[in-house]
Amino acid sequence: MKKTLLSLVLAASGLLMAGASFGQPAPNDQLYKAFGEKAGLVSLMDDFMVRLLADPRTGPHFKPSNQQRVKEQLVDQLCSLAGGPCVYKGADMKSAHANLDIKKSDFNALVEVLQQSMDAKGIPFRTQNQMLALLAPMHRDTITVR
Repeated sequence: MKKTLLSLVLAASGLLMAGASFGQPAPNDQLYKAFGEKAGLVSLMDDFMVRLLADPRTGPHFKPSNQQRVKEQLVDQLCSLAGGPCVYKGADMKSAHANLDIKKSDFNALVEVLQQSMDAKGIPFRTQNQMLALLAPMHRDTITVR
């Protein structure tokens, strides 16, 4: 948990100092390449979905969903955010999560599981932080239980 919070704080600080905008795609494709392009993102999401479903904190949220579709949308979303050529065509985060009763602890658990997958795939800590900084603003629209 400390690593997750530290990651988000460090990533946010780094982006603010660099003048980057939260939630906006990376300005070039370097992050996309650092994640192994689309094949790397697919591999990461394959691992991530297995871990999400196995984790008792996140599994109940994802077991009833079309897991293949969720995985494909996550690949497109991360690809787009990282500066890759993909286009995310899914629902906006607020609409997609409006009726799902997601708490802050649920969001944090998902981030922890994503970090476990990134660690398992050998993605460097700094690269993880860059992606997490792009994803962090989504908490405003995904957490529905205050």
